[in-house]
Amino acid sequence: MTAGKEEQGRENRLHYWMFGGFLAGLILGLAVYSFAGGAPWVGWVATHITGPVGQVFLRLLFMLVIPLLVSALIVGVAEMGEVRALKAIGVRTLVYTLLVSSVAVVLSMAVVNLLRPGAGVDPDAARALLETSGAGAKAIIQSAEEAGAKTGMESIVAIVPSNFIQAMSQNDILAVMFFALMFGIGFLITDPDRTQVLRSGIEGVFEISMRLIGVVIRMAPLAIFCFMFNLAAQFGWDLIVRLSAYVGVVLLALGLQMFGVFPLILAFFGRKNPIAFFRETQEASVMAFATASSNATLPTSLRVADEGLKLPRPIARFVLTIGATANQNGTAMFEGVTVLFLAQFFGVDLTLGQQLVVMIICILGGIGTAGVPAGSLPVIALILGTIGVPPAGIGLVLGVDRLLDMCRTTLNVVGDLVAAQVISARTGALAPVGEEEAAPAG
Repeated sequence: MTAGKEEQGRENRLHYWMFGGFLAGLILGLAVYSFAGGAPWVGWVATHITGPVGQVFLRLLFMLVIPLLVSALIVGVAEMGEVRALKAIGVRTLVYTLLVSSVAVVLSMAVVNLLRPGAGVDPDAARALLETSGAGAKAIIQSAEEAGAKTGMESIVAIVPSNFIQAMSQNDILAVMFFALMFGIGFLITDPDRTQVLRSGIEGVFEISMRLIGVVIRMAPLAIFCFMFNLAAQFGWDLIVRLSAYVGVVLLALGLQMFGVFPLILAFFGRKNPIAFFRETQEASVMAFATASSNATLPTSLRVADEGLKLPRPIARFVLTIGATANQNGTAMFEGVTVLFLAQFFGVDLTLGQQLVVMIICILGGIGTAGVPAGSLPVIALILGTIGVPPAGIGLVLGVDRLLDMCRTTLNVVGDLVAAQVISARTGALAPVGEEEAAPAG
């Protein structure tokens, strides 16, 4: 218990340091922009000091993102079939997660395309930052441009990799995630006694990747300072306006999902009055907002589902436990809005096909995002590089991530409870409340 509190304390301090790095880089960059804009030494500092520091941080993330995503997605899907008696519920949960996540990402991308919070930035400054994005990012951008030369049908076919190792080496994230999704489904349809050793190995890769990401994230405050200094020194006060618009669009998208989509799902598929649902789950919502952690809120969610919503215990326990890592609507929406915002900010026009690829990655990323501070950061960084946007742009949003993290975690937790309500309503006959002790726990 003490170790858990110490770990939570370190995470909270890290957020404060990240915000401090954001403010320091922003203020110093704005001062340079106001009093020494265009001076030769500014470019030298960006090229030889702040730029390399940020690139080392990004390279560490790129190094870990493939093993992290593959293992997380495989484990997340495989866990849906952990209890053989509940395997049918696991499949239903997987289908529900994919469908609702799709609605969430489409909604968020529609909002950011309609309001365009990142548009209007000086294109010359954006191109200048593109030139200083670093060799590692340029290599990813070049491969993305080569992939973008494919026709629409070729792009669809390319989602299915002919060589998984080659797809990883080329940072073909969509093909890699497709393989991981299929591999996870393979666990659902295979005798668990014959796959236990392999699954334990993949879970070990997942745990190691999460630990290493946690170590790399400790470098984030310094990297954010460097990112923000470069951005503010180049874009000046216009940066504040765009950042405020970005926060507003993220909150609007999350609000539409929370108070628009979820009530419709509850009314038509969950057989539940939305007003009563939100009242009965208020405790879990407050806990999620305060802790910004789905895992930390899980005990409260389980109690709310049992005592407040009166859901069948085995189903609710299974769906909520899996949903804490695999049903992250808020995270998927945040990734979609962030990627499109930064594409607009840097003047990168995305075709409909490219936006479709971003949407699919965000949907699968909602299942395979690590439960660590800034766990969606590796996914966003890799998507940015894939579509030709400087990955260093993530420094623009990390400073305000704490508030957005609290809001999207609340959506994640409420979304898990909505899923439990819907799955219980649709499969209640499989595990009635009176027989909950006879069914295995999930």
